[in-house]
Amino acid sequence: MQTYLFYDIETTGLSKSFDQILHFAAIRTDLALKELDRHEIKIKLNPDVVPSPYALLTHKMGIKEILNGVSEFEAIKQIHQWLNTPGTISLGYNTLGFDDEFLRFSFYRNLLKPYTHQYANHCSRMDIYPITLMFYLFKNDVLLWPETDKKISLKLEHLNAANQFISGRSHHAMVDVEITLELARRFLHEHDMWEYLHGYFKKDIDKLRLQQIQTGICVNGKLGREINFQCPVLFLGNHQHYSNQTVWLRLDTKELTEITSETIFEKSRGINKKPGEPNFILPYKERFMKHITSDRKDLIEKNQQWLKENPGILKEITHYHVNYKYPVYPETDAQARLYMNGFWSASEELFCQRFHAGNREAKIKLLQQAASPLLKTLALRILGRESVESLSLKEAEEFADYLKKIHSKNEEEILIDYQGKKRLTPHAALAEIEKIRTEMVLSEEDLGLLMEYEAYLLSIPLSP
Repeated sequence: MQTYLFYDIETTGLSKSFDQILHFAAIRTDLALKELDRHEIKIKLNPDVVPSPYALLTHKMGIKEILNGVSEFEAIKQIHQWLNTPGTISLGYNTLGFDDEFLRFSFYRNLLKPYTHQYANHCSRMDIYPITLMFYLFKNDVLLWPETDKKISLKLEHLNAANQFISGRSHHAMVDVEITLELARRFLHEHDMWEYLHGYFKKDIDKLRLQQIQTGICVNGKLGREINFQCPVLFLGNHQHYSNQTVWLRLDTKELTEITSETIFEKSRGINKKPGEPNFILPYKERFMKHITSDRKDLIEKNQQWLKENPGILKEITHYHVNYKYPVYPETDAQARLYMNGFWSASEELFCQRFHAGNREAKIKLLQQAASPLLKTLALRILGRESVESLSLKEAEEFADYLKKIHSKNEEEILIDYQGKKRLTPHAALAEIEKIRTEMVLSEEDLGLLMEYEAYLLSIPLSP
């Protein structure tokens, strides 16, 4: 039986590698969007996580509240089970833009398979946000569309306020799930369009559609409301290193006709597309171009003509983008290496299974026998977060050294993620609090949250 699992998360920050989930909520429905069940978990702050003060101000969960709850290890196991229930289509509002990847890193650092909810046991994923974009652009009579500063806003809280779906505070996980579900119910009334858009999340259907497009229109929220979330694109080819991606060139940039062999990186704009995930690529047909202004159409035509007249530079542009590889940072921290090491081997999977099956004593014994330094590090951190007192003296010292790097003021010691971004430290969080107080207008509730969090940070012994 196929079901939808609408879910939302609130986190300590935006770093998929180093932040954690604090609140998970979900509602399971049948394919007619009738509720079957709901789930909710509050998760205790890990001792190795430094929350962003901006995140606390967003979801209004204070430090005293987040120091209580279920341990991350136990909670993530439960969430993994919910998303991997056979036939589950997991979805939410911008889940493929943020939440899903956050979950993958959470599964990974807790020694759970990070990708099975995408394909195994008839499981798959969708996202209501790009569906909302498509309804706004091409069938916008189904909702009232809110504006801020006289421009469209597709933020979930603004859609809810305009359409009066659900009462309750936004950025509360269960409230946001309920809003998203009501939004989906509105869209489901337009059954043909709902089914058509559903196809964009099915790899085989999306691949077939892409194979029929040479010049198309890319729809993605990141493109911005100033250009109605759309840009024309030219198919360049399949990526030579990332086998599941196609590559497209934006055709609406003014600098395109100025490109030389030396300026491809600076002046050409490539877009990578994975099948079954946003971006959506539509055929370059008049019925999809009503939101593209006449001056942009003129620019597109000019750029297309220039590319025809300069096949040599187009070949160079294509070669650059289909062969581009993201930089690799060898010093990437263990829990940020999800994309760097490929899938686990059979022996590594067995280690993870045995780790989850054993009691604490068995886990500690298994840790001491681990053949993989990476898995040993991840397992040690799980056990250290749960109860450092039960570790051996050597292992407790290793975990303490790890915490010192997190709490250090020394820039050279700060851990980095797979993009080379530094982990937030208590010292940096204190600086962020001061900046917020200086630059933002704060309510009494906000000031109280910051004061409470500041006291917590000052209580942490910082390394020199």
